[in-house]
Amino acid sequence: QVQLVESGGGLVQAGGSLRLSCAASGNIARIDVMGWYRQAPGKQRELVANMLIFGSTNYGDSVKDRFLISRDNANHTMWLQMNSLKPEDTAVYYCNANRVRLSDGRLEFGFWGQGIQVTVSS
Repeated sequence: QVQLVESGGGLVQAGGSLRLSCAASGNIARIDVMGWYRQAPGKQRELVANMLIFGSTNYGDSVKDRFLISRDNANHTMWLQMNSLKPEDTAVYYCNANRVRLSDGRLEFGFWGQGIQVTVSS
């Protein structure tokens, strides 16, 4: 089965940087859309950034000038470079695969990692 595992979170001072990684494994033929979401306590989950398999990207308005998403299609790996971090960025960050074509031909949706904490202090 498909599994997503995040790494690279932690504590950082305002203005600093972090780099998150997401590794997907399983019987995967291709992942059409990979992305990062985040959820702060008491708030809804929101899109941070996503990237389609051919390279186009989308960013949330609050991060578009500070964060950068990238992915390696051959290894089913994705990264999020976060710069100029603010306390408002504090949240649990989740890796997501929106559309996954399995090696047996099935198309499945909505795979999620377990989440990783990012805390930005002032």
